[in-house]
Amino acid sequence: MTEKILMAEYKALSKEPWTNIELVDENIFEWNVALIPVNPESAYYGGYFQAKMTFPKDYPYRPPGFRFTRPLLHPNVYPDGRLCISILHPPGEDAMSGESASERWSPAQRVESVLISILSLLDDAETSSPANVDAGVLLRKDPDAFKALVRKDVEASKKDMPAGFIMPTHESAFRKEEEVHNFSWSDSEVEDDFGGSDSDEDMGFDDEDEDMEADDSESE
Repeated sequence: MTEKILMAEYKALSKEPWTNIELVDENIFEWNVALIPVNPESAYYGGYFQAKMTFPKDYPYRPPGFRFTRPLLHPNVYPDGRLCISILHPPGEDAMSGESASERWSPAQRVESVLISILSLLDDAETSSPANVDAGVLLRKDPDAFKALVRKDVEASKKDMPAGFIMPTHESAFRKEEEVHNFSWSDSEVEDDFGGSDSDEDMGFDDEDEDMEADDSESE
């Protein structure tokens, strides 16, 4: 079931102009993802920020992993490209961090929610407990110097842009509401996405996957 959910999400996101995604070696559990800020007032506007997403076998019960593959100056981005963002933290309350369950990952979330949250975080940094302390201090004390350094990261990010890729503008980035596919995880829609085939053989499930599905059903 996890593979079907991820493939349906992958197909839906492939239609979005503000991101560019592809599977790594045709592995549905590993994606190359580019985030493209389209807010012209953003310091990150015009960037093509490549990242890697990895998904656990029990997705969506646990969150995906996310890591930028190029250095990116931001208070909430660690030097290795990982993010400090609540939506990627495991489900449930966390008294130590002060995060409520509603801020953290839940099975109702999906990849689009994560990517939109990251785009929002780029322009609305949390500087009270930064992952990159130097970036947080610079943003507070000298925003102009911070933006100048960010622009260097923006220009460097364009080296990852595929040949022929057309950078979306603010106007072209979002489809009209009536064109947006009403995404659902219902079995009927997932079945349609795969041409009516829903068998384990067609989906490429192995015995390990079947055992995992059985465990999931028992836990529910």
